[in-house]
Amino acid sequence: MTARTRRARLVPLLAAVTALALGACTSADDIEEQAATGEDRTALTVDTSPDQEPVRSTPSDEAIALLPPGLLDDGTLTVAVGAFTPPLSFLADDNTTVIGNEPGIAQLVADGLGLDLELVTTDWSNWPLATQSGAVDVTIANVTVTEERKDLFDFSSYRVDTLGFLARAGSGLSVDAAEDVAGRTVAVGSGTNQEKILLAWDAENRAAGLDPVDVQYYENDGDSILALQSGRLDLYFGPNPTGAYKAGVAPQDFEVVGTVSGGWPETAQIAVATAKGNGLAAAITAALDHAIANGSYAELLERWGLTSEAIDSSETNPPGLPRP
Repeated sequence: MTARTRRARLVPLLAAVTALALGACTSADDIEEQAATGEDRTALTVDTSPDQEPVRSTPSDEAIALLPPGLLDDGTLTVAVGAFTPPLSFLADDNTTVIGNEPGIAQLVADGLGLDLELVTTDWSNWPLATQSGAVDVTIANVTVTEERKDLFDFSSYRVDTLGFLARAGSGLSVDAAEDVAGRTVAVGSGTNQEKILLAWDAENRAAGLDPVDVQYYENDGDSILALQSGRLDLYFGPNPTGAYKAGVAPQDFEVVGTVSGGWPETAQIAVATAKGNGLAAAITAALDHAIANGSYAELLERWGLTSEAIDSSETNPPGLPRP
């Protein structure tokens, strides 16, 4: 699907089919704090229509000059994104058009490269093959940079990685360290960095004689949330922006009970992924730096409540999380 540029109406932000009553927050940290304190501020109104006007950047001569010859001669950048994790990437009111921060980053990159944009929705488990095989040019789906992934992919950073533990409202749970998840039933995405952290914490707990974590895997974010609501889960461990968003949307149902660096115990970066050695990463990094410089990057992150995860500049293949 190509990006649309018509001016759209503003409607209250939706989570599934529930109207949002969320204060005027400017970052995931603000949303999390408001949900925890129960503050009731002026309702935030966000465009969720399929023909909303996206945040746009402009062509960057530097980025365009760095494009590898012959790779994108059709004039289109094809980008794999998810579709079920607001505010990162989710479906608009028509239940078809993908909106959110990750499609927005894709638009800024395409603009900087002077290309049209085509979004392709994919499950998390499919992005590596889609990117390696050339089915898509890049993946922008909250991918954390790791040294192991750098064997197969090149990266251009665009956000700091923070993870959060989501629980039912009033659960009384608090997660500050590994022992706090001992004996709990926790959902996590397969193949994600949060899975590695959770399994490391579980191993640490078992070595200390604590109860094991009951690790649960679900196909998508929506299934995990339904399991949490129904009481089949104690916690959902995932990207903090999505957890804080859900707690802000429905504070009567959810609360964020702990956060951790996405690279625990290291700092982690979220990045655009491209096939190793195809030459696209340097051009994408330049396009991102161009968006940072012209203000469109900051405007996009503010729209989706992610200003607390902003970076000052993009980096090609930044230090990744250590190998297992």
